[in-house]
Amino acid sequence: MEIIGTPNLLGEKNKHVQKALSFGNTKVVNMQLQTGENIAEHDSVADVIIIVRSGKVSFSVEGETVVVTPENILHMNPKEKHSLLAIEPSDLLVLQINQ
Repeated sequence: MEIIGTPNLLGEKNKHVQKALSFGNTKVVNMQLQTGENIAEHDSVADVIIIVRSGKVSFSVEGETVVVTPENILHMNPKEKHSLLAIEPSDLLVLQINQ
């Protein structure tokens, strides 16, 4: 068992991206964004799962826009081009799972 800290640092600084954990074929990243902060379009060779712990984030995935909140989860297939924009201060987990 291991507990990994992911403290909310948005009060101290703007965008915060931290690799939280890596095991087997999975990498977990904690991302914290202030309102209006964005991540430019990119893709991943892995399956990607987005879990928003707090806030609201708009994702553009292959031209389709979806809003991800603590009430839903986003899954993206490998190589799907995507970008994101924080609609409000947000704390999310990004799971990258290689097959």
